[in-house]
Amino acid sequence: MSQYVVSGRFQDRLGHRDFEKTIDAPNENVAREHTLSQLGSEHGLKRTQVEISEVSAA
Repeated sequence: MSQYVVSGRFQDRLGHRDFEKTIDAPNENVAREHTLSQLGSEHGLKRTQVEISEVSAA
């Protein structure tokens, strides 16, 4: 599997917070889905509250 760096921002109660995560995934789409899933479980976010700005190979 390849490593991808997913960056963007999400909405929390104080405004917007930037994030950058490194994900092991077979392709960019799977890396996006894993990131949305992780942020949702860690911060209680819905997918509409997360904006992914870039997915690049690490």
